[in-house]
Amino acid sequence: MTRPAEGQHGVLVLSCQDAPGIVHAVSGLLVEQRCTIVESHQFDSPSTGIFYMRVEFAHLDGTSLDFPALRAAFEETAQRFGMSWRLADAAERQRVLIMVSQYAHCLNDLLFRNSVGELNLDVVAIVSNHPTLEGIADFYGIPFRHIPVTRDTKPEAEAALLDIVREEQVDLVVLARYMQILSDGLCRELAGRAINIHHSMLPSFKGARPYHQAHARGVKFIGATAHYVTADLDEGPIIEQEMLRVNHSLSPDGLAARGREAETRALAHAVRWHTENRVVIHGNRTVVFE
Repeated sequence: MTRPAEGQHGVLVLSCQDAPGIVHAVSGLLVEQRCTIVESHQFDSPSTGIFYMRVEFAHLDGTSLDFPALRAAFEETAQRFGMSWRLADAAERQRVLIMVSQYAHCLNDLLFRNSVGELNLDVVAIVSNHPTLEGIADFYGIPFRHIPVTRDTKPEAEAALLDIVREEQVDLVVLARYMQILSDGLCRELAGRAINIHHSMLPSFKGARPYHQAHARGVKFIGATAHYVTADLDEGPIIEQEMLRVNHSLSPDGLAARGREAETRALAHAVRWHTENRVVIHGNRTVVFE
């Protein structure tokens, strides 16, 4: 008999108002479908009364899962508890579009991690408002689309981006240091499927040359925040944050280098957790089952 860990895995993610019997109903249904639970996480929020759960499962004999049949079988349970839910193949590669301007570190990091199997992405395109990083796309064999953006051409540029998203059936858009503010309409179109990264230093420094501002104030921590994109700039639901200690010996360039390290780590974690169906959005917060 093939061990379940070596067979096809499914992932069920759900949220609903907490009530007795949810775990029993989910596990019982999986037993009825000849499945065994491989990994399970749950969280009952005391402040909202919402119950969250992520279950990874496989057939007892390691054979393939029939996802349409599983979804149909789960429908009655989902309706009974008023669940928001999704059920997916754990191995399915999400179709990802990466947006970038002229800073290469996050793009490079994501593509390298994906090339060695740390991420499970199908990167269908790289879109940039500058031609600077086309060589990186060529190295990894990924189509590169240069879409210049000016104040006057922004609506046309965003329309061209959405054409790519639709044509390529993109599941997730990653802003890997894309230095343009997206319109409210585009943010709504990509709600829940676009992730951004930005620096987050204590105290916060906005505007030009943030690392020079941080150096002048003698900060002791710098970091980065990965979050979902919303119309409120850099204020979408947070997925991951990285903080690194720094000291007086670092120049502004040294602080920026540490900042790049924090950005790559936070963004890679956020992308991996999202594409592994480990994130549930609730209002302006997230529940992340790492």
